[in-house]
Amino acid sequence: MNHLPLIIKREYLTKVKNKAFIIMTFLSPLIFIALIGLVAYLSQVNKDKIRVISVLDESELLSYIFKSTDNTSYNVLENMSLEDAKILSKETNSYGLLHIKKFDNIESATNKVSFYSEESPSLSVISDLESKIQNELTNQNRIKKGIDIETLKDSRINVDIVQESFEGEKTSKVDSIVKLIFGGAAGYLLFMFIIIYGNMIMRSVIEEKTSRIIEVIISSVKPVQLMLGKIIGTSLAGITQFFIWIILGGVLMSIISLVFGIDMAEIQTPQQEMMQQAMENPEINNQVQNIMTSFYNLPITNLIIAFILFFISGYLLYSSFYAAIGAAVDNETDTQQFMLPIIVPLILAVYVGIFTVVEDPHGTISTIFSFIPLTSPVVMLMRIPFGVPIWQQVLSLLLLVGSFMFTVWFAAKIYRVGILMYGKKPSYKELIKWIRY
Repeated sequence: MNHLPLIIKREYLTKVKNKAFIIMTFLSPLIFIALIGLVAYLSQVNKDKIRVISVLDESELLSYIFKSTDNTSYNVLENMSLEDAKILSKETNSYGLLHIKKFDNIESATNKVSFYSEESPSLSVISDLESKIQNELTNQNRIKKGIDIETLKDSRINVDIVQESFEGEKTSKVDSIVKLIFGGAAGYLLFMFIIIYGNMIMRSVIEEKTSRIIEVIISSVKPVQLMLGKIIGTSLAGITQFFIWIILGGVLMSIISLVFGIDMAEIQTPQQEMMQQAMENPEINNQVQNIMTSFYNLPITNLIIAFILFFISGYLLYSSFYAAIGAAVDNETDTQQFMLPIIVPLILAVYVGIFTVVEDPHGTISTIFSFIPLTSPVVMLMRIPFGVPIWQQVLSLLLLVGSFMFTVWFAAKIYRVGILMYGKKPSYKELIKWIRY
C-alpha cells in the first residue's frame, strides 16, 4: 500500500480546495449564526411586548385572581354583556377575551369558560389561564366541603426512591434521562456524519468515473487502495470542515454580540422565564442538582474512548458501502435503488436506541443490536452510559472492525469492476457476479 498516503493526500487536498467545499465551509456557519442572531434580535424587540387580555367574569368569583405580570396585563370588565365585551376587546386591540359564565355551583363550572380572539391563541397562554382558574376553583371547592387547604398541603408527603446497586453505587431516575441525552447525542451525531460525508464519498467516485480520470488513476493504483484513500481523505476533509465550523461559529457569536449589542446569555423567551420561576422552587432546584450529579457520575473516560473508536469504525464501515455504490452507477439518480439497504439499518439503530435502550439497556434486544455491526455504532454508544461490561464493548468493536475489513474486501470487488463500467444501470444480481470475479 505504498500509494495509499499519496491517494489520501490527493483526495484531501482536492476536497478542501474545491470551491463548493470552501464556500459551504464558511457560508454554513454564517447562515446558522445569522439565524441565531435574527432570533435573538427579534426576541429582544418583542421582549417589552405586553399581551392585554380582557376578562369578563359573570360569576364574580374569579376576577381577582388575574394579576398583571411583566408580559401579561389583565383588563377586568364589569357590568357588560358578552357582545359589548367582544366589541371593546376588538377596539382596544386586546390579545383576547376571557369569558366566565355564571354557574350555580363549582362542579358545573367545567364548561363555563371561553376564550375569544382574532387569531389562535398561544398554547402557553391558554395553559396558564386554565391553571389559574382550575387551582382557584379547586381551592374554593375544598373550602366548601370543609377541607382545610393548609392542612391538606402540610399533609402531603413526597417520596423519592433512592436507587443503589448491590455494590453500593447510588443512582437516581434522573440518571436515565442524562444517559439517554448523552447517548442519543452521540448516536445522532454519528448518524448525521455518515449521511453527509458518506454521500460526499459517493459523489466523488461518481464524478471521477464520469470524467474518465479514474481510467488513468486505476492503471497505477490498486482499486482497494484507491477506495480506502477516498474514504480516509474525505473523512479528514469532513473533520477539518467540522472544526472550522466550531471555531468560526464561536468567533461569529462574539462579533455579533459586540457589534449589535446582543447578549445571548440574557436573551429570555417566555419559556426561559417560566424556567427561571420554576428554579426558585426548592424541589426544582433539587432536581437540577440531581442532574448535575448524574452527569458527573457518567463514565466520561469510557464514553470518550468508545465514542472515538465506534465513531471511526462505524463511519468507515458505511463509507465503504457508499464508495461501492458510487463505483457501480454513473449518476446520483441511479443510486436510489441501492441506498435503502444502507439507510434502513441506520434508522433502525436510532429507533432501537431511543425506544429500547432507555427502557431496558441490558435487555435482549438492546444487547443483540449492540453487537450487529450495522447497528452497533449507534446502539452501543447509547448503551455505554448505562454501564456496559468492557468485554462486551471490545467484542462489539472487534465485530465492527472485522465487518469493515470484510466490507472493504467485497466493496473493492464491486469497485474494481464498476469503476470502469459505463452506460449501464446494474442490478443486485450483477453486483453479486462482480463480487465473484
